[in-house]
Amino acid sequence: MKIICIGRNYVNHIEELKNERPTEPVIFMKPDSAVLLKQHPFVIPEFSEEIHHEIEIIVKINKVGKYIEPKFAHKYYDEISVGIDFTARDLQEKLKAKGLPWEKAKAFDGSAVIGEFLPKTDFVSMENLNFELTNNSKMVQKGNTGFMLWKIDELIAFASQYFTLKIGDIIFTGTPEGVASVKPNDVLEGFLEDKKLFRIQVK
Repeated sequence: MKIICIGRNYVNHIEELKNERPTEPVIFMKPDSAVLLKQHPFVIPEFSEEIHHEIEIIVKINKVGKYIEPKFAHKYYDEISVGIDFTARDLQEKLKAKGLPWEKAKAFDGSAVIGEFLPKTDFVSMENLNFELTNNSKMVQKGNTGFMLWKIDELIAFASQYFTLKIGDIIFTGTPEGVASVKPNDVLEGFLEDKKLFRIQVK
């Protein structure tokens, strides 16, 4: 199982980090060791003093695909959820400044929270999904898939040009604005259309 992540897919998030707007999806990867185990807390790693939460819509691939056409991409997943792409922002900024890859800041152990998956048939449209993250019961990030630069099906088709998609692969589709640091004792909860799909304690 691999985790394919999309960066800079919401305009307001691009602006809040003062990044350049991309002309095609920005892709990076996380290994399976990045998945935060169920019922485990997220432990802030010792190599960073600025871990940011980034809530995202995630999809699980249900069959093998390569060079998938956008019009057929919807057939390659039937479950969706929300997750967190934890990011060591201080480390990422140092790596970006040197033109180096982001993996140390994005793919470390426990950096991928995967919520409970729901059938996509539970929802009217993949292009109008509301999702949000709360921190200690206060809403800190809120998004809607209608504001994506590239929609879910477009991302699946694009990624499949470079990587064979396999059953169980996860795609993180990008985060909206509102990313911020987490601190010990924070409790993060992720919602998709008011359904709570994960709860994470930070230590």
